[in-house]
Amino acid sequence: MERKALYAGSFDPLTKGHVDMIERASGMYDQVYVAIGTNISKNSLFTAEEKLDLTKQSLVHMENVMVMLLEEGLTVDLARRLGVTAMIRGLRNTTDFEYEMNIALMNKLQAPDIETVLLLSDERYRFVSSSIIKEVAQFGGDVSALVPDLVNQAIQEKYKQKEK
Repeated sequence: MERKALYAGSFDPLTKGHVDMIERASGMYDQVYVAIGTNISKNSLFTAEEKLDLTKQSLVHMENVMVMLLEEGLTVDLARRLGVTAMIRGLRNTTDFEYEMNIALMNKLQAPDIETVLLLSDERYRFVSSSIIKEVAQFGGDVSALVPDLVNQAIQEKYKQKEK
């Protein structure tokens, strides 16, 4: 039986912490789906299509990873449709643990046959969040060590456009 997992997030922008999680998951599962959603409680820097393109290009080196948009509905419903047995989530700190535990319990109620697998963030990326990346980049800070090169270029271009 093929082992399939789903890693979902807003990836706005995709960080090296996200890439690290996906690389590690791709070593654990035969197929990893990366689903890009929109967090309606946050202001997005990139459109869904831009995030899809940047993520696909940043993950091209992993043959068993497929990137897609999560356009509507619950992530757990997508997981069911894809036939995954695990939903991957990353933990940076205790705050993440509280948040992720509640989501995992709700998902277990919705789909008892799908496990949530929590991966600890690499210590290099424990402080990294997409929100902090955007804030630092918006004011001209250097985030190049924390995002893939392609993403860094796209971030810089976005903020140049906003200055005009």
